[in-house]
Amino acid sequence: MESVAAGRDGIKAVLTTNDEGGRYAWKVMAQTLSYAASLVPQIADDIYAVDEAMKRGTNWKFGPFEMIDALGPKWFADKLAEEGMAVPEFLTKVGNGTFYKVINNKPHYFGTDGQYHKIIRPEGVLLLSDIKIGATPLYETESAALWDIGDGVVCIEFTGKMNAMDSKVFETYGKAIAMISDDKSEYKALVIYNEGTHFSAGANLGLALHAMENKMWPAIEELVLGGQQTYMALKYAPFPVVAAPSGMALGGGCEILLHVDHVQAHAETYTGLVEVGVGLVPGWGGCKEMILRFQQKEREAYAKAGGGKPIWFAPNTTPMGAVRRAFEVIGTAQVAKSAQEAKSIGYFKDTDAVTMNRDRLLYDAKQKALDLAKDYTAPEKVMEIRLPGKSGHVGLNMAVHDMVKAGRATPYDEVVCDHLSFILSGGDEGDWTNPISEDDMLKLEYVEFMKLVRNQGTVDRIDHMLKKGKPLRN
Repeated sequence: MESVAAGRDGIKAVLTTNDEGGRYAWKVMAQTLSYAASLVPQIADDIYAVDEAMKRGTNWKFGPFEMIDALGPKWFADKLAEEGMAVPEFLTKVGNGTFYKVINNKPHYFGTDGQYHKIIRPEGVLLLSDIKIGATPLYETESAALWDIGDGVVCIEFTGKMNAMDSKVFETYGKAIAMISDDKSEYKALVIYNEGTHFSAGANLGLALHAMENKMWPAIEELVLGGQQTYMALKYAPFPVVAAPSGMALGGGCEILLHVDHVQAHAETYTGLVEVGVGLVPGWGGCKEMILRFQQKEREAYAKAGGGKPIWFAPNTTPMGAVRRAFEVIGTAQVAKSAQEAKSIGYFKDTDAVTMNRDRLLYDAKQKALDLAKDYTAPEKVMEIRLPGKSGHVGLNMAVHDMVKAGRATPYDEVVCDHLSFILSGGDEGDWTNPISEDDMLKLEYVEFMKLVRNQGTVDRIDHMLKKGKPLRN
């Protein structure tokens, strides 16, 4: 099949392509779709049930009647007749119409009685696509939009390619923060959600590569600092922020999940800090947040071991415990293969929740946001992060060097991990007796990120990822 045609005009372009692939696709889909149409009402009372069954039960992206609508029912019926195939009675009945249509800003389906009926969503199901019918966004840019989803909750939706993060997304976040923070505002919470195949693939690598090849350093600096400022503004906003991811949430898409009050994740969420694979380090607070999470885990383990009583000779965090764990997770680009695994790795907190049915994800996230808004107090900035400093930096680098010698890591892995270990150990000012702040760690991320984007090895990795879809082992 011609993928270009499929991308331009969808299923109809594929089925009408005059080549071997197009003819094969038509033969298969003509039989499949006409067979589905011939079974109504024999196997189900309505077409909506059939489409939902095929999408939920066999993981089709679109149901058979949705695909017939994409083709045009009249066109499909005429094409079947032209080829001498039986035209299902139900397909004839819809005539020049469509199986789905919007009436009074509500989705309806064509019934076996020849009338249109309103689609009734089950209790607990809330779809952004339904809300958007006939609605106007509160604010919109090329890459994101804000929607009023009711009860004083605003939803930010990413709309760019692969829902990548860019300056326009940050601009929309800024608008949402200002809107909800306004004392006169009716809004009280923010939900981060979209109905794309993936939550977010992170930063736009194509734009990043273009900027790097043309030495547009100020543009990259602006993107890094813009992301840091936005994520910190969300973390410390005077209202609750709930993220509801599904599909991939990688790199910058993962970092946003690390900064919100609560994650209400679809079970099939695949998340991770994968920046080292393209020769970078997390630059929007990912290093900082993983350190804070693993130090908190260590304190909780200490409290449990001591039965809640302090042990006079033991600090509740160790110099290298959290650092070593964060280095392992980020340095090996671990990706959780489910929302539950994201908890075990540390990308999600134990208090974060999982929704099994994606259609219920937005509803669950909204309810959590409303619960948090009842008595919400913004967290306080962390001003004391104790890290090992130079000794920890050297120790981590020695471990990576041994892996390179053993053939388990590449020479450029060692270069990238040197920058990563420098951040995680606290940089030149880091020392167990000299705590640093969140802002200090963000500065470290920014400086080391900007060093790496000037390195040809990183350019090669990003270029290879964009062209081949897999990491370059340089």
